Amino acid sequence: MVKTKRVLTLFLRFLAIGATIAAVIVMVTSHDSSQVFDLTFTAKYSDDKAFKYFVIAEAIACAYSLIVLFTCSRSSLGRLILILDVVIAMLLSSSVSAAVAIAHVGKKGNTHAGWLPICGQVPKFCDHVSGALIAASAATIIYFLLIFSTLYSEQKPLFL
Repeated sequence: MVKTKRVLTLFLRFLAIGATIAAVIVMVTSHDSSQVFDLTFTAKYSDDKAFKYFVIAEAIACAYSLIVLFTCSRSSLGRLILILDVVIAMLLSSSVSAAVAIAHVGKKGNTHAGWLPICGQVPKFCDHVSGALIAASAATIIYFLLIFSTLYSEQKPLFL
């Protein structure tokens, strides 16, 4: 039973690492330019603070997962790791939410504020952002699964 739990935890951590690395790489490489009349319009992730926050949060989650892989889960750090897993899951959730909000404005615009959609002019950029958001959403779900698997596999209450 303990070995099965350990294998499941390692599998979920490797999946989370893969998803966060994919999200960072895809977002960092997202750039596109378009020429409208005589103006060149360039879109890249570093133009928006929410996308920068997204990349930083995903990188932190990836680094944390790598560090946790090299620590022994049977040590007294088990509860601390669980608490930090919750913090990382919330960090990922907030970064995905912020990036989705900006991506939605980029795709649909905001007629009340006079913001026009940009995905028609820079589709490659929007496709990259969508891919990064899908990978990051997967990483967030994996972290929640990791938390729930840890909570429900404990034989004794966690905080007694």
